[in-house]
Amino acid sequence: MNGKDVAFHYVCIRDEARELVKKFNRFWVARCGCREERGGKCHRSHIDLCLMFRDDIEPSGTGMKEIPFSDVEEIFREAQEKYLVTKPFRDEETKRRIDGICFCCDDCCGYFQNEDEVCDKGQLIERTRSHECTNCGECVEVCYFGARQVEGDELVIDRDNCYGCGLCVDVCPVECIEMVPRG
Repeated sequence: MNGKDVAFHYVCIRDEARELVKKFNRFWVARCGCREERGGKCHRSHIDLCLMFRDDIEPSGTGMKEIPFSDVEEIFREAQEKYLVTKPFRDEETKRRIDGICFCCDDCCGYFQNEDEVCDKGQLIERTRSHECTNCGECVEVCYFGARQVEGDELVIDRDNCYGCGLCVDVCPVECIEMVPRG
């Protein structure tokens, strides 16, 4: 993998992010730089959500402090409850090492607010069993990437826009969506 070919952030489902966390023994958290830039307010979650696996990196926000694993679990609980996208980030120099995870939403995340921000798609992509779908639109509300829309009375999916966050799976009341390997 060439560091020039990949973005700083990439998307993954929460279970993949939890597996990343298991590789580390120490954790730090800082305020989200995106949330700080918008006055420290987010309509979806609190501000201390920039999780880091090293203490020698520069966080995007202020207030970096070491936290116990129980606080990491609390961040994951909030991410699930508030429908936050898990976006691991790579080291700035080589982009080969994972240095932490951002927990993002459409309310304040730079990626969703600024079209110049780049984020790589995850290894997984949605697969919807259309014959089971009730076209309720619950998944549209959490698809910050615009892959899911209701047109008329029918759910329309643009898989090219699916980044593989898995939030649609979380909210589907009939469980007709699953995440499968991309490609």
